[in-house]
Amino acid sequence: MSTYRKAMIESEMAKLLSSIIFEMKDPRLSGKMISVTRVELSNDKRYADVYISVFGSDEEKKEVFEALEHALGFLRTQVSRNLRLRVAPEIRLREDKGIEASVKIHKLLEEIHERDSSDQ
Repeated sequence: MSTYRKAMIESEMAKLLSSIIFEMKDPRLSGKMISVTRVELSNDKRYADVYISVFGSDEEKKEVFEALEHALGFLRTQVSRNLRLRVAPEIRLREDKGIEASVKIHKLLEEIHERDSSDQ
């Protein structure tokens, strides 16, 4: 498989999963800030590591991942139907802490800037 085709499938899968998760009626997902940050497809297209970012407390994150783990079969079926792949990849959820880390860094930088401006 060419790297271009793999990148296109990963991109389409991320968009599709994001819209499916947004439309799900599970109360554990409603009102939560959930983002599919990226998808990494294995070379044989049998596995898809889906990186999810959840903005909230640890309890909210746990709740969201439990709901998504419960819906993995549904998500895999929707991917198979919409992307027309010969084999629907097994979805493995991964937590992406990148957005959360960048928010923390931004807050720290703001605190440093405020402290420096108050010292002068």
